[in-house]
Amino acid sequence: MRWQNFHPHLLAFRSATPTLGLTTLWSAWEKLHLPLAPDPVLLSLTGFGALVVNFSCAFMLVRFRSHGNSMAKAAFFSARNDVFANIAIIVAALATTVTLSHWPDLIVGIGILIINLDAASKVYSAARKEYKNS
Repeated sequence: MRWQNFHPHLLAFRSATPTLGLTTLWSAWEKLHLPLAPDPVLLSLTGFGALVVNFSCAFMLVRFRSHGNSMAKAAFFSARNDVFANIAIIVAALATTVTLSHWPDLIVGIGILIINLDAASKVYSAARKEYKNS
């Protein structure tokens, strides 16, 4: 198998691994056992700053979502998912302000995991299709 054909398979796996990493699992474990709410101001400012950057990236990549190869789809899905994640982080910051709970942050983290796994499966399917056609 040529590297060009195998590389998108790795990309699909790579797009899912940050959410499945040990750091994320450790963070979730800590939030369950040491339930401290994150600072809502810092959370919302970080989410908003990242939203501006990721939205501009998604906007530039939107034309490649249907017509590009699996690499282009992966880039678009990554930027799009980051926009959704940033919006969810801002909502979690607002919910944390109201509830003073750690749960909004933890729930958003689980949602981001699900979104990233879905994107990884789409990229993997596109890469498999490209591999079969090459």
